[in-house]
Amino acid sequence: MNNRYETVFILTPVLSEDQAKETVKKFTGYLKKNGAKILHEENWGLKKLAYPIQKKSTGFYHLIEFEAEGTIIGPYETEFIRDERVMRFLNVSMEKHHIKFAESRRGRSNKKAAPAESK
Repeated sequence: MNNRYETVFILTPVLSEDQAKETVKKFTGYLKKNGAKILHEENWGLKKLAYPIQKKSTGFYHLIEFEAEGTIIGPYETEFIRDERVMRFLNVSMEKHHIKFAESRRGRSNKKAAPAESK
């Protein structure tokens, strides 16, 4: 049975935009290769960290929501640990209330973005 997961990770700020996109493609590609279905992806951009990590005060934040077998999570996390471009990551198994909240949040953000696009 497939479970829903959400991964948020922070990439080092020394990367260019292209290198950051390439890194994200690496992780989404890994998921797709192992049978996961990508449900949602958000690039939160370069943000200030709450506290320094590896002597850096900013980082590129990215979110991936996906559906996959639980067996790929261990090797997926190993990919994050081995990649020196990743400063921090967090995988969360989504329960029904978390799923409902994430979908409503996306709905609200889509409604806010729609009027801005029509101007």
